[in-house]
Amino acid sequence: MNIDEIKQILPHRDNMLLLDSVELVDGYACGKKKITGEEWFLKGHFPGNPVVPGVILCEILAQSVCVCLKGKLKSDQLPFFTGIDKVKFRNPVVPGDIFETKCEITKEREPFYFARGNGYVNGKLCVSAEFSFAVTDKK
Repeated sequence: MNIDEIKQILPHRDNMLLLDSVELVDGYACGKKKITGEEWFLKGHFPGNPVVPGVILCEILAQSVCVCLKGKLKSDQLPFFTGIDKVKFRNPVVPGDIFETKCEITKEREPFYFARGNGYVNGKLCVSAEFSFAVTDKK
């Protein structure tokens, strides 16, 4: 899925759309984000030693797993983060890295969805998390 196809599922735009591509593979959302060094969140985190903030890595995981909702979301609905648990940061993500996600929905209790995801650079685990989100009507 390219950016235009991702935008049909996610409401995020401009600087907050944090995926370059994502594909569904055997029930997993496998996303990619190239960290160029020009991202807004690196300007102050940390000057002279840029590292992608953990909350951004978690947001990339959440955006990735929402692709698993393709075909389930109505045009007047949005997915909203409702919780995050068991987050572990293992390795930093820095400019030049291609951050890759592997996420899955583990449980559905509409309108709530529960998921888990991992983020990697060059096959090395950088972050893992469990999270939940709710599908709600646009206001």
